[in-house]
Amino acid sequence: MLKTFLSTNDSPATLIIRLALGIVMFPHGAQKVFGWFGGPGFAQAIETFQGMGFPSWSTIILMIIECLGALLLILGVFTRLWALGIGITITICMLKYHIPNGFFMNWYGQQKGEGFEYHLLVIGITLALLIQGGGKWSIDRALAGDK
Repeated sequence: MLKTFLSTNDSPATLIIRLALGIVMFPHGAQKVFGWFGGPGFAQAIETFQGMGFPSWSTIILMIIECLGALLLILGVFTRLWALGIGITITICMLKYHIPNGFFMNWYGQQKGEGFEYHLLVIGITLALLIQGGGKWSIDRALAGDK
């Protein structure tokens, strides 16, 4: 079962989408965990998410997925697990906060908040990684013994 979970191909396309997703998601996690990139840091992130109705444990899981999970995704370690985690968290975010704002991001400052177009892209990427696995140069590929 573990071999099936880790199994992947030698696709450079999968490598590219894996790297892109990890590189985009890591700063979101680093904002919450470390306060980098103008983020709130751990304690403030917990407090902010509690104010939105999320229990502390769920915010900690989100931080693990976005920070550690993104780094492991870049390396291709348990790609499907981290893709699933990112897919679930981004779907919750989209459903809870962004669908009421319409499709488009708030490029021109004319709507109440951000739309959900970014979220759909992330969901599409996570689904591709769930199907294909880590691809070329992933640690998953080496662990599964895929040639």
